[in-house]
Amino acid sequence: MDRRTRVVALSAVVLVLTAVFGLQVVLTDTTQQGTAVASGAGEPYPGNTLISVQSYGDDFDGKAMEVTPDGDRVWVYDPPNSRVFDSEMLDNGNLLVAVATKVKRDNCPTAQILYHSRECVHNRILEIDGDTLAGDDEEIVWRYTWYDEYVLNHEVHDVDRLDSGETAIADMGNDRAFTVARNGTVTWQWNATDHLGEGTEFHEEYGGPEGEGSERDWTHMNDIDHLDNGNFQLSVRNFDTVIEVDPETNEIVGMVGEPGDHETMYEQHNPQRLDEWGTLLVSDSENNRVIEYSVDNGTSVWEYGGSDLLFWPRDADRLPNGNTMIVDTYNDRVVEVDSNGAVVWEYRGVAMPYSADRLSVPEEGGETVPGWRLGSRTAEQSVVAETAAKAEAWARFVFPNWIRLSHLLTISAGALASLLIVLDFAVLGTRRLWTVLRNDSSR
Repeated sequence: MDRRTRVVALSAVVLVLTAVFGLQVVLTDTTQQGTAVASGAGEPYPGNTLISVQSYGDDFDGKAMEVTPDGDRVWVYDPPNSRVFDSEMLDNGNLLVAVATKVKRDNCPTAQILYHSRECVHNRILEIDGDTLAGDDEEIVWRYTWYDEYVLNHEVHDVDRLDSGETAIADMGNDRAFTVARNGTVTWQWNATDHLGEGTEFHEEYGGPEGEGSERDWTHMNDIDHLDNGNFQLSVRNFDTVIEVDPETNEIVGMVGEPGDHETMYEQHNPQRLDEWGTLLVSDSENNRVIEYSVDNGTSVWEYGGSDLLFWPRDADRLPNGNTMIVDTYNDRVVEVDSNGAVVWEYRGVAMPYSADRLSVPEEGGETVPGWRLGSRTAEQSVVAETAAKAEAWARFVFPNWIRLSHLLTISAGALASLLIVLDFAVLGTRRLWTVLRNDSSR
């Protein structure tokens, strides 16, 4: 095939692939409005669902929303230029929510732009009047805020209102957990450097990741819960460990998992303690599963997941009827499975959801069912399918979050054909230049 024919053929391929991509976009729902589906396989637990959405890449289009079982949105809280993590509805009907807002350099405190030249993050714990959520102007009735150096991995992930009226916060960027009173006074604080860092008993026995200080993502502490016994449960993601801390002494009095033990859990999120059964339900994110352990001996009593069922889950709640609600993050959905592992309800089409609560269930969980009464279910997909799914998920950090594998294949093929055309012309140009130089040298 001569060069002209080759270039014409490749150009035709590019035009066809461009048309195919345009058709794919037309046929794709790019609105990301979300849809609810009841499978009919079993009964979902009744009630509306509160969903927090982080959003992909640099979009910072996070939101919290309440959806009905049919998928209708009752209200949406979408603060501009922000990611939204944990949220909960308080007994007074207000919304308590963790918001991380990206701030341009000129509006950042000087102390928070020492390492990152372009932007900082404004972490905000907000209590919003529930009666104003359905309107255009949400009324903030209480807040606690601070700035941090980096946007990535320094966003506040979890907040809980305590019976005392204080608010418990997991501050990932500063590797600490603390409680704050209504007047803004910090009433308790636990610093990971004092209990997990080099020289501590924990580090001597279990080790842990390096990188304390210097604004690094060392612990990635992403969850705090107040237990029935008065202790705090902390999820230290980068240590692959859930620990229990006595606030009177700040000593670690219990743990499930340990650093580097990825068979037990691997960079987990949002553990739920089922106190009446002495178990821990945890989203074992990097292992693509939700698993329940006995707190006393660390044995597994229930499991659901595997790469063919879940993709990076980050929240799981056991519902009173034995169902389990799971935030299936990279599959962009919230899913509810029954005691046999069958999907009975799901809400699809939300960009990188972070947490979900069934609003008819008390925040502390209420009556629950232990894992040993349920049927575990796991399923893995092939290496090829798993790799393709990862490529599709990671692409959403660069491309619009409605991108799917079919779009990526079309884009890749078009890019390859375009590159071949450019290379063809580059080779032609190089040959002509070489001919000119050779002729000049022969004179």
